[in-house]
Amino acid sequence: MQRGEVWLADFDERRPVVLLSGDEASGFLAMQVVAPAGTEISGVAVEVAVGASDGLPLEGVLRVALPRPGLVPCTWLVTLAREDLTEQVGVLSSAKLGEIEDALRAGGLEQVSLSGGRGRSGPL
Repeated sequence: MQRGEVWLADFDERRPVVLLSGDEASGFLAMQVVAPAGTEISGVAVEVAVGASDGLPLEGVLRVALPRPGLVPCTWLVTLAREDLTEQVGVLSSAKLGEIEDALRAGGLEQVSLSGGRGRSGPL
């Protein structure tokens, strides 16, 4: 299991996630793939689309909230154990991982390393 792989993970139901780190003792840092926003979100969040063009059997986005006074951003970052990952469904390109890294930086999450560093768990 390596960064850039897309897996289905068991939460309250099976949901797709992108691994942002490799296997560590503390688990995998991952980000949930969610449905695109139904309204205009420029200035509020950045979305990186993933789907059939990336060779995936699903469509969705990785959404990173932009920091704003008075708002608690949620970016769907999670830490998962190996047993939470049930089925690999694809792998993202290094270019797509670069887009995700740019979005995390824009959201003020420079401390989240896509090269395997520890991240924060739970929705941020």
